[in-house]
Formats: sequence, C-alpha cells, structure tokens
Amino acid sequence: MPRIQTGDIALNYVEHGQGETIVLAIHGNLGCADWLNLALPLLPDNIRVIAAEWRGCGDSDKPEPAPDYSNYTMACHARDHLALLDALKIKRCHLYGHSTGGIIISHMLTMAPERIDKVLMLDPVSPLGLQLNPGQINVLTAMKTDPDVCFAGLASAVPTLFRPETMVAGLTPQFADATSSAQKALFKHIIECTRQLSDGIWFGTPHNLGQEWESGDLAKLMPEMPQEHLILFGKMDYWIPREHLDIMVSRLPNARLEVFPYVGHSMNIEQPLLFARIFGDYFRS
Repeated sequence: MPRIQTGDIALNYVEHGQGETIVLAIHGNLGCADWLNLALPLLPDNIRVIAAEWRGCGDSDKPEPAPDYSNYTMACHARDHLALLDALKIKRCHLYGHSTGGIIISHMLTMAPERIDKVLMLDPVSPLGLQLNPGQINVLTAMKTDPDVCFAGLASAVPTLFRPETMVAGLTPQFADATSSAQKALFKHIIECTRQLSDGIWFGTPHNLGQEWESGDLAKLMPEMPQEHLILFGKMDYWIPREHLDIMVSRLPNARLEVFPYVGHSMNIEQPLLFARIFGDYFRS
C-alpha cells in the first residue's frame, strides 16, 4: 500500500477503482484499511475509493503519544485526513466512516465543509462523543496484552460471525457454521493488526472520545452540517448506543437512519455484499 507525507507524518492508504466520483474511507478505532478487504473488491470500479489509515494504525506513522493524548484527538485525525486529500490533490469528495471514523468525519465537516459532498456512516460514533463505562475500558486494556481477550473483544465487533451461545463472558467465541473461510481469515488477520497499534490508539481514543462527550462542543455544531448523511446501524451492535444515532438524525439538517436487524457493528465484514450494494447505490446516485 502507498504512503504519502501529510504534514509531519506519513499516512498509509489503499485505492480501489477510478473515476471522478471519489470517496475517502475512514476506518474505526483499533482498525486499519484491511477492515474493508472483503468489501473493497465488490465496490463499483467507477468509484475511486481511498481507504486511509489513521496515524498510529496499520502502516501509517505512529508518533509517540503526548501525556494527554493531544496528538491523537479526533480533530487531529480529521486534520490528517484533510492533509491527505491535499497531498493527493483532491479538492472535493464524498466521505465514508466506520465507527469512530464517524466522529472524525464530523470534525472534517466543521473544518472544511466546502470540500465534502455526501456522507455515509456505518455504526458511527456520533458528534456527541462516547463515554465508555469502566468495564469497556478494562476490556480494551486487557485486549492490548492478552491475545485471547483481544479475540473475544474484537468478536463483539462482528458478532454475527460467531455462535451466539459462545459470546458470553468466560467463553472463547466460536465461529458460526455460516461464517466463510474468507471472513475467518480476515478476522484472524485483524487480530494480528491490532498488535501494531500505537498506545495513542489503544488509550488515546477512549480518552479523547470521553473528552468529546464531556465538552459537547462538536455536538452543538450538528445543525451546521448540511451535507446529506446516510447512517447505517446494525441492531446487534454492542458498542454504539442506538439513541445517539436518533439524536444525530434529529439534529442534522439532512440525515436518515437505516437499521439492519441481523447485523452487528461491522456490516463491511459481516455482510460485505450488502454493504457494497448500499455503498455503490448511495455514491452513484
């Protein structure tokens, strides 16, 4: 995958397709561009998709986190992605964001609204931010050091790939019979990718999402984000509160929510064909 200098760091990215319709894809926390591996080949070839990797993730640079994680804020990630567009000489594009990629997009909308057209979000962290409970923080901390906990924690992001009776505390999640070999291989690969993450991601992201929740500054700006938003939500999502998305849709000037009953937090992995169809239809329309 190519790397490009964006200010004081280099970001890694992968491209699919070509044409005048350009979509910058922004992954979620603990993620990388590979979370789109199953869906990317299914996307229309006449849409140029650029899947970038945050600072601290994948093969992008991993600067040492500041004591207060101020160099890993959501606004910092947003500026990085705008700098990536500058480096690629892209003046205007659409945006897709998964999970925490959603709030990064919201920051981009406040920083450079004239550069953004349509927005697609998959189970996003809303502009409200997110205050994780102590149990969730403990899980993230354990995931960093214990591969078995990491396996179980990331399984909660793709719950439909696993047998539901094994998705309980104290058990190791077991793949469901319907889970494909490609899905299993990608999930195991993703586990390995998490071991490369900077502490600015492991610990900085939950810290900074909590700061967003406490300040409420970005949430106040939702009425000033006029871009068309399509928000997809899997009803089996363990991480994103549905009520946050209802608030988001009520405050954004041009947003709609679609709920999918048999999907978890990651349609792009759980149902890549469905995700690719929605993605293509939305950005080609």
